[in-house]
Amino acid sequence: MEEVDVEPTVTNIPGIGYGKHMGFAWGPGDILVYETQFKASGPSLSGPAGLFIHQVRKDEDIYSPILRKLFNESHHIFVGLQTIKEDLPSKSRRTQFVSISRNYRSVIRACMEELQQVAVSTRDTEMATQYGNQVSILLAIELIWNLCEVLYIDAAPAGSLLLHLLDWVRLHKADVDEKARDVLQSDSPAEHHNYWDVVVSYVLQGSLVEARQMLVKQANLQPASRDMYKLMDSLLGKMPFFNPGGTETVTEFDVKWSNWHKEVESYLKDNSFASNHHLELICKILVGDEDTLLEQKELLSTWYHFLVTRLLYCHPTVKPFELHYYAQSCLTMFLDSRSVQEPLDSILLAAFEYDICLVIKDCSIVLNNWWFVAHLTDLLDHCKLLHSHNLNFGSNMREFLLLEYASGLFTHHSLWQCAVDYFDHCPELGRACLELQIERVPLGTERKALKVLRICEERQMSEQVRSICKIMAMRALRNNRLGSALSWSIRAKDAAFATLISERFLQDYCAKGTFSDLDLIDNLGPAMLLSDRLTFLGKYREFHKLYGEKRFKEAAKLLLSLMTAKIAPQSFWMTLLTDALPLLEQTEVIFSADQTNELMYCLEELTSSLNTTAPGADRPMQQEDVEQTKVELLRLSLARNLAMAVVKEGTMET
Repeated sequence: MEEVDVEPTVTNIPGIGYGKHMGFAWGPGDILVYETQFKASGPSLSGPAGLFIHQVRKDEDIYSPILRKLFNESHHIFVGLQTIKEDLPSKSRRTQFVSISRNYRSVIRACMEELQQVAVSTRDTEMATQYGNQVSILLAIELIWNLCEVLYIDAAPAGSLLLHLLDWVRLHKADVDEKARDVLQSDSPAEHHNYWDVVVSYVLQGSLVEARQMLVKQANLQPASRDMYKLMDSLLGKMPFFNPGGTETVTEFDVKWSNWHKEVESYLKDNSFASNHHLELICKILVGDEDTLLEQKELLSTWYHFLVTRLLYCHPTVKPFELHYYAQSCLTMFLDSRSVQEPLDSILLAAFEYDICLVIKDCSIVLNNWWFVAHLTDLLDHCKLLHSHNLNFGSNMREFLLLEYASGLFTHHSLWQCAVDYFDHCPELGRACLELQIERVPLGTERKALKVLRICEERQMSEQVRSICKIMAMRALRNNRLGSALSWSIRAKDAAFATLISERFLQDYCAKGTFSDLDLIDNLGPAMLLSDRLTFLGKYREFHKLYGEKRFKEAAKLLLSLMTAKIAPQSFWMTLLTDALPLLEQTEVIFSADQTNELMYCLEELTSSLNTTAPGADRPMQQEDVEQTKVELLRLSLARNLAMAVVKEGTMET
């Protein structure tokens, strides 16, 4: 079951006994957990109070209109990822994987921005809090995903690694740019109370171009200190950054950076900035003084920002396998002994330690749905980073998480369609789970039933196809929609049900004298072979069409074949014989002598079977009189037609 993401609602009810037991009941999309109490002798109305009913809801994020966009958009990205060919060169594959990872993050960020806008605009305090919580979760998700992209998917080497980590920190530390805007929009930016905070923050982030631009404004206000500002500007401008696309090697860059670092240290030892404590602070940051960096906790705000700043000014060519050492030491230094390590800290630390399984496990526990871990694990699996991590209960980690996520989507009235593709790409247990889940989709309308049916037919899920068609056929039959019921029974290839509905069609015809749903009956085609009764229905309708087109001989031949081939039920013979009367009364002889004899034989067989029934047992007297009248008319017409046919055939022979 999904992680509980809200406090369960609690309802106090009176106690009913002493021995405690726990019961539960499933509801539509949630579970009701309740405590029961019984005495040994049976239930009692008296007893201690204190029973509670807990309504434990499943993942509620899928019911958020904004977050549904996240699920829908990421579904398209997921499907596209599955189409990447295995035989592509590793460099091309990695480029595609990085692009897909960024697509996932862009969807997360778009949803996050929309949630922020709604949270600000809403007047409902409770909803604003809920939106704010969702924004916080998405912020954490993107932070983790971005780090995993840098460390695992892009797998940046030494030199490039720090540049990626700087971009990671800058992306998730946007408050600096907001402060900078406020400062620059003021009448005197250099005198703004946040001016130096902005400058130092830019330096801590490695955004040295922006820091130099801000320092120029202060230098213009202090002509006496212009040389000092010019020196600081020179040091900031000369700080080397590794260029991944250049010809410079990591070793050459390391030498260049060391020379620059020594130069900064020399100016700090010479007290070149002693007269300006702000510039001296910046100089200490540039040499990577740990005490100075730790003094800027408020501006750094997080231990991982402190980590990246420390690497920037102390170990710019840090190698991937060294990260875990620096991450652990920075976490220890940044958090004091009284601070409690948050779940996010543990997840990021596990990421820096390259423990992918621990990252996924902790995220599964902490986050309130399976979306993040399912999609990230799938991407990492495509990168061949999880091939050795199999579980002990039937599937690998990727498939297990995708199945859990897809099962959650199936509880939603529209997202269940997205879930189908996730099941499709789980080779071991996906089909079995889809077969179980598809049967639980409520078939509220025929349109929805057709969607479900198409999915089952495309995957050759014959049992589910039959089940859906039978359900819809029964529902249509209960609502007296015979055409729809027949259509569903044909689709289910259910001969027994098709026979039953065909009987209803014939009963309606006998009662009303006309067929309903003519288009369906006229276009049965090969489907009429599903059952004898359906074949008769189709052929009988064909007889009426031939008669209507005045193709009397063809109609007569078809009518006779329906009776002699025993396709027509004997209970319907009287109707067929009655239909033959207009053909017998035609001026032109339609039935030949042999055909007339066959009709007479059928009539006698019918009357003999009627005579064996006790008079009045099943039919009222009036109905018996009508039947008898019909029989006499038929005998008369048949005799007259036989005489005419004999004369005509004898004349033709002579």
